[in-house]
Amino acid sequence: MVRKKGLVSILALTVALSTALAGCGGKSDSKADDKGAGTTAPASTTKSEKVEKKDLTFMFRGGTDEQKAYESVVKKFEDDHPGVKVKIIMTTADQYATKLKASITGKSVPDVFYYDPGDLRAYVNSGTLLDLTPYVEKNTNIDINNIWPYGVNFYRYDGNVVGKGNIYGLPKDVGPFAFGYNKTMFEKAGIPLPDKDKPYTWEEFIDVSKKLTKDTNGDGKLDQFATGLNVQWCLQSFVWSNGADWLDATNTKVTIDDPKFTEALQYFADMQNVYKITPTIAEAQTLDTYQRWMKGELAFFPVGPWDMSTYEKLPFDYDLMPFPAGSTGKSATWLGSLGIGASSKTKYPQEAAELVMYLTASKEGMKMLVDAHVQIPNLIDMAKEWAATPGKPENKQEFLDVVNDYGRAIPGTLTYNAEWYNLFFTDIQPVLDGKKTAADWAKDEQPKMQKLLDNALEQEKKSKK
Repeated sequence: MVRKKGLVSILALTVALSTALAGCGGKSDSKADDKGAGTTAPASTTKSEKVEKKDLTFMFRGGTDEQKAYESVVKKFEDDHPGVKVKIIMTTADQYATKLKASITGKSVPDVFYYDPGDLRAYVNSGTLLDLTPYVEKNTNIDINNIWPYGVNFYRYDGNVVGKGNIYGLPKDVGPFAFGYNKTMFEKAGIPLPDKDKPYTWEEFIDVSKKLTKDTNGDGKLDQFATGLNVQWCLQSFVWSNGADWLDATNTKVTIDDPKFTEALQYFADMQNVYKITPTIAEAQTLDTYQRWMKGELAFFPVGPWDMSTYEKLPFDYDLMPFPAGSTGKSATWLGSLGIGASSKTKYPQEAAELVMYLTASKEGMKMLVDAHVQIPNLIDMAKEWAATPGKPENKQEFLDVVNDYGRAIPGTLTYNAEWYNLFFTDIQPVLDGKKTAADWAKDEQPKMQKLLDNALEQEKKSKK
């Protein structure tokens, strides 16, 4: 899940060679010596066993650092599994979903692949995904209880409820979306650093933000801003911390017309239009907010674990803090994930399942990925050790707090498809531009979104028949 021009791993798994050969169904190529025709040759006289070659494909997406990290882990997997070769199919984040669905439609599904948890039900109902349950249960090196429950439950499905039943994938990661701040900017301005345990109220956040929004070179134009938050990845925090949501408890009704929801949406829009603490649309087009953050011109910006390798090169010191809290007084943010699953049509289900487990649940593979600074550990015990180690950001515990405490699933992943949810962000611009109030816009938008949600619910019913 990647945000920037766009936004979520586990116990020791060392597969013995004998297990791999048994799973491969390898056969001896030895024959009885001519002198011993009609008898079974002793083991000491057999010829060397041939290891059957097994070719797998692994399709995934990610940035340059993530690609290099996964290439290294796959190479280690091949070294540990003689005879297995893995062809990597790499795409950019914006192309991935289209290419994966095209391969599914064309019946050329990769053996192992990333997939969005929102597609779980559709892929299980269509028979696309391999049921990994028997492979996980038979692997004594896998302790499912040492994997973040949030991540595992994303890929369980009993035919009716996600989070229960068999396992059709394991989490590539859990992606806690935390709130970062420019520590150097705070110190230069003489403003006390944010409390790592107590979130700002919305009023406190605006007050501090105004102090950090400045014309630093005296040319009459603002060149330092408090923030520049992308609505698609940051609005959730404000809505949820204000006690509202996109859906009701049954996930069958769109609730964006709730006054608590529209209050949060209006607050978000007012950061630009009223409080002037974020760049205008014109200013963002000149230099987008991500680039401004990278240059040290923003005080606050969201941070995901996938950012850590890039943010090591920032020209300033940064750290993590809780998201500002609305009327509930509690921070909220989303907790993403990508699943790694296997095709139900793979020629080598045992090896495909082993690759999934190696990428998500092995101590060796996980350490390589964490050392590359592209994610937090999937393994709970490893994650606790990782959070306590020195390095940027200092408050890595905030990532774990999101996972354990205040992270939630993106609303679009809770339904059969996310068309209704995506429409929200397609149509939201008039509110962000200040051309329409949040309350008026939501009143008009709710029926449109509800119609698409009703269609999704109907599609789900049909897919089960």
